[in-house]
Amino acid sequence: MSYAHKIFSQIQNPNIFTWNTMIRGYAESENPNPAIQLHHQMHISSIEPDTHTYPFLLKAIAKLMAVREGEMIHCVAIRNGFESLVFVQNTLVHMYAACGLAENAHKLFDLMSDRNLVTWNSVINGFAVNGRPNEALTLFREMNLAGVEPDGFTMVSLLTACAELGALDLGRRAHVYMFKVGLNGNLHAGNALIDLYAKCGTIWEAHKVFDEMLLRSVVSWTSLIVGLAVNGFGKEALELFGELEREGLVPSEISFVGVLYACSHCGMVDKGFEYFKRMREDYGILPKIEHYGCLVDLLGRAGLVQEAHKFIQNMPLEPNAVIWRILLGACMIHGNLALGEVTRAELLRLEPKHCGDYVLLSNLYASEGRWSDVQKVRRTMLRKGVRKSPGHSLVELRNCVHEFVMGDKSHPQTEEIYEKLEEMMKKLKMEGYVPRISNVLADIEEEEKEKTLSYHSEKIAIAFALLNASPGTPIRVVKNLRVCADCHLAIKLISKVYHREIIVRDRSRFHHFRDGFCSCKDYW
Repeated sequence: MSYAHKIFSQIQNPNIFTWNTMIRGYAESENPNPAIQLHHQMHISSIEPDTHTYPFLLKAIAKLMAVREGEMIHCVAIRNGFESLVFVQNTLVHMYAACGLAENAHKLFDLMSDRNLVTWNSVINGFAVNGRPNEALTLFREMNLAGVEPDGFTMVSLLTACAELGALDLGRRAHVYMFKVGLNGNLHAGNALIDLYAKCGTIWEAHKVFDEMLLRSVVSWTSLIVGLAVNGFGKEALELFGELEREGLVPSEISFVGVLYACSHCGMVDKGFEYFKRMREDYGILPKIEHYGCLVDLLGRAGLVQEAHKFIQNMPLEPNAVIWRILLGACMIHGNLALGEVTRAELLRLEPKHCGDYVLLSNLYASEGRWSDVQKVRRTMLRKGVRKSPGHSLVELRNCVHEFVMGDKSHPQTEEIYEKLEEMMKKLKMEGYVPRISNVLADIEEEEKEKTLSYHSEKIAIAFALLNASPGTPIRVVKNLRVCADCHLAIKLISKVYHREIIVRDRSRFHHFRDGFCSCKDYW
């Protein structure tokens, strides 16, 4: 692009085709910034944009996620009468979706009288990648009703939404559809399938997809390495990484995130630092903040919180809020209040309104029985308008995803669910289950603590699944928070008492429960 720009700067009166060529070149390059600068120069030079200028320019803006610039260009396109053109509208939908404004993308989509496959793909993908999987699936159904045939890009968005929700049955139907229409050879869709099966806890199905792929990229290998790691198969993840190297492929920085994650969740401290060293020395990959975060997590999970703090202090990069939050979480797990308060001070400086930090500190005080400090933290949250994100659990049944929160009574089957929950707790106690009331970080009576534990969202979700799912079928639960020690113990016993495989995906990893044991071996 630098050479092209030199030639461009020597043309005395470049025409609109030449300007567009330059804007397009930058839009497709690693540095799209000059595309916006060129558009400003066009305006100063009184060069009128044409129908091709906006799609190229908006593509550059989408890459940069420069939403303010995008809104300005949207206004200019309306003023110049180009907004009604379908390819301009498509790039506007894509731009808003890429900038995280899925609602704005959908509003534009609704106003469009002429839509093509690109339009549908842009708006579906916008919802899928912005944490709105239900809306993505709804639009996919509307697309089918409108008679629009999906392509590889559509399937990637659909599979991404299914993976986010843990909607395995729906994802399997998408997989079958891909075979029917001949999309099973599509590399990007194949990678999305690996990701789907891995995120639904069926890691061996992910491995099967990988084995059957005729064409694999480093992304394919990395998807499976990360999938094995989060499912608790750290040894297998590292073996696959060794295969990748033997194939002569060059691992990416994300491949190393998967490798370090595997070490972290299996307690392989020395191995983790060894791979971190190799990343720089063997492949010349400069570690990013994510890699440093993995090492802080590796030390924190192993109970080496002081060493983790020292590592953060010696990092060549400025530690961000995520790094300090990982350490605060480790302080909570291992009961290090003094370091927890130091860490919280750093988080107050970086992200003073993050609800998770208040909750972690409050829980840390509660675990020490410092109820007056717990009240202080909660009063501060109220004063600053910080709200705690409620824990929820999702479970799929017959292509429908059901959501439950703690003490949920909104489901049509509430009465039956709570009867099942009561039956579950009685059976567990006969097996020797004693509720871990130390996990209830509230200053209430022991009887109330026990009741609170039985109403956790994952227990409600499992009771619902036991009521409705066919006997012997695995139960899959997706939870947005870390599973607590009491629920972990209870689910181990439920898997034994009810002879069910139960797969729980929490905030950071998978737990595969079977016959009273968990794949994490109680290290999570």
